[in-house]
Amino acid sequence: MKIIYHSHSFVEIELESGSILIDPYITWNPTIKINLEEMLNKKILSVVLTHWHSDHVWDTEEICKKANCLLISTFELSNYFWVEKWIQNRHPMHIGWEFDFWGYKIKLTSATHGWWVWNLKSWYTTIPAWVIVRAEWKNIYHAGDTGLTYDMKLLWDYDSIDLAFLPIGWNFTMWIDDAVIAAKDFIKPKKVVPIHYNTFLMVKANPKEFVEKVWEVWKFVEFWGSIVI
Repeated sequence: MKIIYHSHSFVEIELESGSILIDPYITWNPTIKINLEEMLNKKILSVVLTHWHSDHVWDTEEICKKANCLLISTFELSNYFWVEKWIQNRHPMHIGWEFDFWGYKIKLTSATHGWWVWNLKSWYTTIPAWVIVRAEWKNIYHAGDTGLTYDMKLLWDYDSIDLAFLPIGWNFTMWIDDAVIAAKDFIKPKKVVPIHYNTFLMVKANPKEFVEKVWEVWKFVEFWGSIVI
C-alpha cells in the first residue's frame, strides 16, 4: 500500500486495485504538486469526503464524472451531489457504520466542525466526519477538519491505527499542540502526518514543530510526499 499526501487535506491511498481519494482539492490549490489531468490518468476507485467545504470537495464533481468512480460521503452530502451535480454513482453513509466495498472498508465517525451548503433553491446540512479506511490489513485514519475531542480516544480503545492524518492549521481546526495531544494521548497511531496547513494565510503553521513534539514517541513522522506501509 502506498499513501500520498498531496497537500492541504488531500490524501490518496493507492491499493493494488486502484486509488481512494480523500478530500480532493487540486484546482486552485496553491501547494498541490499534481494537476487534475495527471490525477485522472490514474485508476480511481472512489472519492471519500469528510464534509462539504470547498477546500475539501473542489474537484469532486469532475473526478467522479470523468473517472466514473464511486462517491462516498454522508447521506446529505451524497444527496447534494446527486440532486445538484447529477452524480449517480454514489454510496451514502452516516456516522458509526462501516461498509465493505469489496477490497476496502470505509467507516465514518463524527468530527467537531461545521458544514452547510446552499443555493437559491435548496439548503443541505449534515455533520462532518472522520474517515477510517481499512485495506490490505492496514487501518488509515483521516481526521478531516476537526477540533480536539475526547472521542478520539475511542480509536485507541477499539482500533489500532497504522497511519493518522491530523490537521494542525489552527483557526478552523486543531492547532499543533492539540494535534500532539490527539496523537500522543488519544489515538496513538503507529505513524502520523500533519495536514491542513500553509495552504493560505489563516492556516499557516510549521509542520516541523509538530514533528519535534511527537518525535520522542515514534521517531518517525512524515509531513509531505508518499508513505509506504
